[in-house]
Amino acid sequence: MFETYIYQPFFNILVGIYWLLGRLSPELLDMGIAVIIFSLVVRLFTFPLTIASERKEEEKRKIAGVVEELKARYSHDPILAKQEVRKVMRANKRTVLATSANLIIQLIIIVMLYRIFTTGLEGEDFHLLYPFMPQINSVNLLFLGKYDLSHTNATLNLIQSAMIFIVELLLAIRSPFPVSRRDVTMLQFVLPVGSYLVFLAMPAGKKVFIITSLVFSTIYNSIRIIQSLIARLSERFTKKVEATPSESPLPPEN
Repeated sequence: MFETYIYQPFFNILVGIYWLLGRLSPELLDMGIAVIIFSLVVRLFTFPLTIASERKEEEKRKIAGVVEELKARYSHDPILAKQEVRKVMRANKRTVLATSANLIIQLIIIVMLYRIFTTGLEGEDFHLLYPFMPQINSVNLLFLGKYDLSHTNATLNLIQSAMIFIVELLLAIRSPFPVSRRDVTMLQFVLPVGSYLVFLAMPAGKKVFIITSLVFSTIYNSIRIIQSLIARLSERFTKKVEATPSESPLPPEN
């Protein structure tokens, strides 16, 4: 089911983008460029989930707070604590399911990308191209003439970690909740360094995909921060105007 309904359609989309680039210009026949476009397509496809996840963020934080409170209250009775936590989860099924669905989709994308760039584009999955698709026997996996998408690359890995740091910083700025020093350490330092080590052995094609997705997130979060700043300034200006006493009219002359 994964191969037929998830992997095969996306694999065909990526190869189709690559083929279209070649039709536009032989110089554009670069799988790295196709991956960038493919990443934007996937990001736009999952963008509604991103919006929904943001709307549920406050609810998730409230649920997490209640769960922590229950664990502390029933620390003497772990069984009772688990029962109470289950009640909270059942009462918030929609939020829990939305979060789980988002995580599952991210996991599917990771598995799909790993297969595409480790074996798929090297020829093992060309038989999965639909009959109406252009049948190709090989692709140019050398991005910009120097990055082999099927092998790891330290430079792209470093760029990826830097982009993760930027995105986490923007998310911290956008957060309506106070950010603790522990959160700053985890999200802005431990996560980028950890991701660098985790993705060190991953193929460069996957890194190009992730970097593009992170650039998309950077632009989106920057726009939201600017919108929030404009809204605050507008609100302050409105309050200032309303608080300014109007000039009283002069008394009539006798």
